[in-house]
Parts: sequence; C-alpha cells; structure tokens
Amino acid sequence: MKMKTYRIRKPKIVVVGGGTGLPVILKSLRNQSADITAVVTVADDGGSSGEIRESMNMTPPGDLRNVLVALSDMPQLYEDIFQYRFDKSDNYFANHAIGNLIIAAVSEMRGSTYEAIQLLSKMMHVDGHIYPSSERPLTLHAVFKDGTTAVGESSIAVDRKTIDHVFVTNTNDNEQPKAARKVVKAIEEADMIVLGPGSMFTSILPNLVIDEIGDAIINAEGEVVYICNIMTQKGETEHFTDADHVCVLHEHLNSKFVDTVLVNTENVPDDYMDPEIYDEYLVQVEHDFQKLRDEGCRVISTDFLKLRDGGVFHDGDKVVDELFRIVFGARY
Repeated sequence: MKMKTYRIRKPKIVVVGGGTGLPVILKSLRNQSADITAVVTVADDGGSSGEIRESMNMTPPGDLRNVLVALSDMPQLYEDIFQYRFDKSDNYFANHAIGNLIIAAVSEMRGSTYEAIQLLSKMMHVDGHIYPSSERPLTLHAVFKDGTTAVGESSIAVDRKTIDHVFVTNTNDNEQPKAARKVVKAIEEADMIVLGPGSMFTSILPNLVIDEIGDAIINAEGEVVYICNIMTQKGETEHFTDADHVCVLHEHLNSKFVDTVLVNTENVPDDYMDPEIYDEYLVQVEHDFQKLRDEGCRVISTDFLKLRDGGVFHDGDKVVDELFRIVFGARY
C-alpha cells in the first residue's frame, strides 16, 4: 500500500468549534503552511450576538467575527476597530461589537450570513475558509440527568445541573438542521479534523450533533484530534477528567471517533485565575490516561499552558507544533 505524504502540499486541516478557544489555535495555524477551514457554531444566543440574531433573524455573528480576525492579516488598527465594543452606557449600541454590526449589515445586503462571511473573508484577506456549521440559526437544547431540560445556549449552565446530552433544532422551522455548504466536503477531504479547545456542550457539540457533520467526522479518513480543555467549566464539565470529555463526545455520536487527544500536564498556579473575569472556570482538569486509551485514543500529554491577563489558555504555537508533528506522521 502506498504511503501518504503531505509534504508536497499544504495539509488540509479543519478546525471545529467556537467561543474563545478556536481563534487561539487558528491564529497560530495561520502562521504555518496549512490549508485551513474553520467550522463555527451558530447556536449562540447571548450578548451582542443574541440580540442581533433575534432582531434580524440571522445566524449569530460573534464567533464568526472572532474567527475572521484570527485568520486575517489586516493591520492591528483595523482589527482593533473591527473588534471594538461600544460602552455599556451607549444606549442602543451598548455592548455591540462593530464587527458584529458589519456582519449583520453584509448579511442583510447579501441575504445570507454564509455569503457575508465569504465576502468579508476576501475583504479582510483571510488565509483559509470560514463556514458557519449551518446556514440557519440553531437553538441548542440540553437534557439533564434529572430529566429536566433547558433551551438556549445561554441558559444551559445557569442551574449547574449535570448534562446528559444536547441537541440542536432549526430556530425558525421544524426541519432537520443541515450542514452549511462545503462543510461536509471539507471534512471528507481533510488530513486532520481538530475539535476545540472550547466549551464542550456549547461550542463543540452544537456542530457535531448536526447529523451531516457528525457522520462526516465519524467516517473521516483524516486524523481526528481533540484538544482537551485545561480547566473545568461551571455548569458544563464540573468534576470532568480529560477522559470524561472524550466519553461525552463518543456518547453523542455513538462512535469512538477521536483518534488523538492533546492534554496539558503543566500545573496552573494556585489562585492565579482572576475570578471576577473568568468566573465560569473552576479547577484544573484531572487526568485519566488509562480511560482515554480504553476509549481508543492516542494521548499526547505535555505543557500546552499559557498564562496571561489572569486567565488560563492554550499556547497556540505549542499546540500547532504538535498538530503538525501528527499530520506529518511523526512517531511517538
């Protein structure tokens, strides 16, 4: 059998998720020689995104805005303007990011958020492809272990109940949610599919529980890599080990589809995190390497930690270095 090599071309890497974790990886990937596709959740219903989504009946722009910036080579001043958020005292515009308003305007002009993101990608010199996971706004539903339910991404963590599973529905009709154009093809052709880092139930799974996307990932020929969160998250993954994260992914798709897990082993200093800024993060995720292997995963554990501004993040450059070792066939 002929061995596959990627060195004669850029590896095709699809990154799936949302929230603040996805841009960290994308920024570092942009500095490497890769053919990047970002698949971004459209189930957010809070903050500026939620208000625009409700008033204009469009897919929420916030996560898409952050991904546009992460993959763009525009000057810092332009980025600062695009990311500027109006002051809380500014009445109608309070808390809205300028980039969200621009995406909303172009979406209205083009009749589609999907088309708006493609146009803005050209304007902002984006290095890669950005697709919303669905072309319609989705509503996220959570079913808790006690049998109760919650509707809407912003309401799921409020009561801090243990989540059994989540699913999505089209917000405006009863049709089955469908993947956006080119998303499935990108996954099928990828050399690697990267999940996370990000909130398990509200950033990663809302993409995977769209049947077409979940099936494409299960059947993907490329390596499926999960970047495990460093900290547990209030109302979502309290008391989770790294293996618990993977088990939830596998249970939702009823398949042991994750090939490799990246796990941070560097300790977060006690009392480092600023609870006033990062109040949703609780304690460092504990390790269960044997259970991860029982789930069929290769485990790569090392220092992926970056501390800044009173918060705990993945070091994008370290993560991407590891991703490239995997995609180029390095042996461990």
